[in-house]
Amino acid sequence: MTWGERPGSALARVPATSANLGPGFDALGLALSLHDDVEVRVMPGGLSIDVSGEGAAELALAKERHLVVRAMRATLDDLGVPQPAGLALRCVNRIPHGRGLGSSAAAIVAGVLAARALAGAERDLAAELVMANQLEGHPDNVAPCLYGGLTIAWLAHDAAATSTAGCASHGGTFARDGIARGGGAAPGGVARGAGGVARGAGGVARGAGGVARGDGVAPGVGTARAIRLEPLAEVWPVAFIAPEPVSTRVARGLLPASVPHVDAARNAGRAALLIAALTARTEALLDATEDRLHQDYRAPAMPATRDLVGRLRAAGVAAVVSGAGPSVLAFLAANTGGSDNAAYLDKLGSIAKETGIAWRISPLGVERQGASVEPGVFATR
Repeated sequence: MTWGERPGSALARVPATSANLGPGFDALGLALSLHDDVEVRVMPGGLSIDVSGEGAAELALAKERHLVVRAMRATLDDLGVPQPAGLALRCVNRIPHGRGLGSSAAAIVAGVLAARALAGAERDLAAELVMANQLEGHPDNVAPCLYGGLTIAWLAHDAAATSTAGCASHGGTFARDGIARGGGAAPGGVARGAGGVARGAGGVARGAGGVARGDGVAPGVGTARAIRLEPLAEVWPVAFIAPEPVSTRVARGLLPASVPHVDAARNAGRAALLIAALTARTEALLDATEDRLHQDYRAPAMPATRDLVGRLRAAGVAAVVSGAGPSVLAFLAANTGGSDNAAYLDKLGSIAKETGIAWRISPLGVERQGASVEPGVFATR
């Protein structure tokens, strides 16, 4: 099938996500009702990118380094579909970059879904998760982005996993600002410079160590898997978005090589309790969101985040670091503030002001449907 016979455009809508959720380090994730929209059109030649919203200034100049473009090209290679002669992207970004709300996962999922739609492939959540994880390097954000709701993600260590571990990236990184660092890409099955995904004749080249990640950590070998759970309707996430980003590389670098057994055991219990709290018993949320594996270790890189989490928890609010930070996610029940939730949000705002940081407080819902893709209209301006 030629490109003239395939769909000419696709529109992907992808949600923000929060990973870890306190004790569920590298496993739990929640989809949030804040979305990026990415529309892609096949063109006779060239590459044009129009970005509005978050990160517009730098992303519009990213060209082949743009994370959506990289994800699209890698996905088309993996499907065995030739690269189109040209692409036009229009991105409306609402997810803050580098704040722990899954902006890179959203860009990757948008690229994967758009590429599959343009190639005429049917939706396949399992295959999309595997591909997105290969590009992101860990599944805790891409899983809720794709599935919606609350997800538990892991890497299955089986015979198939060892032969399809992850994309070899030769030193390149998929960064949280939506730009893939490193050399430019050459379409059409050619290996991409020093910094990109190496393409072989049969698709994406895979290495035993997985993708080189933006945080400098190579993920374990395995095939990404996820289970979706339905959070209670009264679960009400509120994001406290930090004014400045924190590098995931820095945050990861502060984690120790090992932790005390007592802390690991406590976190295992809290992670199990958190699943119950989000799906059945919201009154347990404060205890369920306690963490001893990563948040305290990362505090030196984001002292204001630690301060806010501590103040909120002291006030009885189930607050956690969102992903690798520096944003904070608080879990409320829909009736937390009684008949006046607005007044309760004002109270939370007062607590946030005590840190001396200009947090942007965003009450959000749980995105329950996950990412979507449909034929695009791509109206000219």
